[in-house]
Amino acid sequence: MRRAVCIGLTALALSACASQQMSIRNLPPETPAADNAAAIKSAAALAAVATAAAHAATAEDSDHAVVPLTTADAPSMYSYDPWEPMNRLIYRFNARFDEAIYLPVVYDYGHLPAPIRSGVHNFFANLDEVKTIVNYVVQLKPAAGAHSLGRFVINSTLGIGGLFDVATKLKLESEPTGLSSTLSKWGLHPGPYLVLPLLGPSTLRDSIGLLGDFGVAYGINLVGLYRGDKTWGFGIVDAVDQRSNTTFRYYATGSPFEYETVRFLYVHRELIEDDALNAKDRPKERAVGAPAGK
Repeated sequence: MRRAVCIGLTALALSACASQQMSIRNLPPETPAADNAAAIKSAAALAAVATAAAHAATAEDSDHAVVPLTTADAPSMYSYDPWEPMNRLIYRFNARFDEAIYLPVVYDYGHLPAPIRSGVHNFFANLDEVKTIVNYVVQLKPAAGAHSLGRFVINSTLGIGGLFDVATKLKLESEPTGLSSTLSKWGLHPGPYLVLPLLGPSTLRDSIGLLGDFGVAYGINLVGLYRGDKTWGFGIVDAVDQRSNTTFRYYATGSPFEYETVRFLYVHRELIEDDALNAKDRPKERAVGAPAGK
């Protein structure tokens, strides 16, 4: 359902914002050569500061030897991004769409009473328990699957169709999972970095996981929400709710390296989550300096 909402979301946003005055700011130009030169200059300045600080600390306390940090002490900033030109184009498209369509709708949505917005968020979170249950079963984690099933039953009944998160108040915390995590448990690497239209940062494995999770929801078709005309309406509301609960804003920092920073943070977060999922299967540490995502 989440993948089918893009066209509908556009139509809704245009109609909702017809009377709202908007302007699209100019996005910073892509200047890789200048950016790289600035990065090298900044890195040299930082290295000089670090060296000076190390000497100062050594002079102040000669009893404690200070070992300056080297590049080997830091994780590699490189992430496997073979489709970078395409990804950058999609990233900039997403930024423009976000400012022209998404954010105006999210702004209006934010004026709804908090109980309504909370109910909408709880409703869709409860629907996600279905794919969580299925994936825990495939991961051979029956206890976790039973935990999610308990949450779903409680919130669907006592929580009036999932509008209220009663399960959390009963100490049944949400523990979501998806096909991407299942594939990780099976040993599939995240693969290349990939920016999805409207959806943002991802990897090849995450993209496959999104399609698989949608297939599960479509196949089960809980209370008929994933087929028919109402799919578009529910999908648009779900997308707006997700965006309203995401604080990220494109180019908010003004940094010319935002694309690289987002890529680094997303890929390395996924690698850390993989290490946590497969701690027993991969006791050896990742080699320092190895490219992330490859």
